[in-house]
Amino acid sequence: MATQVQVPALGESVKQAVLLKWHKSDGDSVQADEPLCELETEKANADLPSPATGVLRRLKNEGDTVEVGQTIAEIDPAAVKPASAPASAKKAAPAPRSAPPPPPPPMEKKKDVVPVAPPAEPAPMPMDFDASGIHRQPMSKIRKRIAQTLVQAQQTAAILTTFNEVDLTAVVDLRNRYKQRFEETYGVGLGFMSFFARATVLALKEFPRLNAFIEGDDVVYHDFVHLGIAVSTERGLAVPVLRNAEKMSFARIETEVKRLAAATREGKLALEELSGGTFTITNGGIFGSLLSTPILNPPQSGILGMHLIQKRPVVIDDQIQIRSMMYLALSYDHRLVDGRESVSFLVRLKQYLEDPGRLMLEV
Repeated sequence: MATQVQVPALGESVKQAVLLKWHKSDGDSVQADEPLCELETEKANADLPSPATGVLRRLKNEGDTVEVGQTIAEIDPAAVKPASAPASAKKAAPAPRSAPPPPPPPMEKKKDVVPVAPPAEPAPMPMDFDASGIHRQPMSKIRKRIAQTLVQAQQTAAILTTFNEVDLTAVVDLRNRYKQRFEETYGVGLGFMSFFARATVLALKEFPRLNAFIEGDDVVYHDFVHLGIAVSTERGLAVPVLRNAEKMSFARIETEVKRLAAATREGKLALEELSGGTFTITNGGIFGSLLSTPILNPPQSGILGMHLIQKRPVVIDDQIQIRSMMYLALSYDHRLVDGRESVSFLVRLKQYLEDPGRLMLEV
């Protein structure tokens, strides 16, 4: 009996997708869990794995809009023929025994490993303009969803933003001192996101309403932090989620952030990794932003904006010193979070980041 290939649940509030591309042709043999096709959803692109081993019979075409739960293909296990040796192999005489080839020379360790360069920026899309100099192009589902979410956030929440600045000199020094040892030990580079993620998790314990949301007349609290990390792609902004970030070490945070960012940009993110976030961090500093007011990711009540680390003159103990400074922005739902809480939250982040030893001791 053939196994139906159905469109799975695609995340919160997502009901449709576009069948962007088939990875297999009609009649191809496929293995269980092998990617069959790529679906474009309102939040991200994702591969749909085969639910069984067999022969593929496609029921939908590339470009079709499909619904959650709809059958788009069938896998026929009876059509799979047992593998047999080719005729030439049956007739061929056995090859004479010979000594096995010598093993390849051992690769010298941390020297022969060449870091992979980041992908090049995509070339601008060519546009055909009409006689009046106008070019029209349909919005992608992701871009439509981004537009709807931003408008929804503005219309359904009382968004307010508060700012502070943090002296990251101690974090920068600590990172420079241990980044090589950290990478040798854990196999991943030590970035700044793990410091901010850890500080955010600890601060949210003290200010739980920033990790909550309003549902009807209720406030829904969480005893966990599913931390959204905003990732920019050529298709638009996506927010994969670090689930249970409160249980993660620095190394685990760095590993997961890099994995999720790469999977998001390559369209290989698992659908469940896009939903359930309780608080979000966005880093405009990687693009050179010095200050901005981030918009909430509904239904969340808080989002932290990181910005460019910049050396500036600062007065410390009546002396002018050059320090590594960053502006932080916290946008929050003022219906749930008061100004005192928002300011206190940023002050607590500032304390953790200016004295990173507190992150380890959780004090």
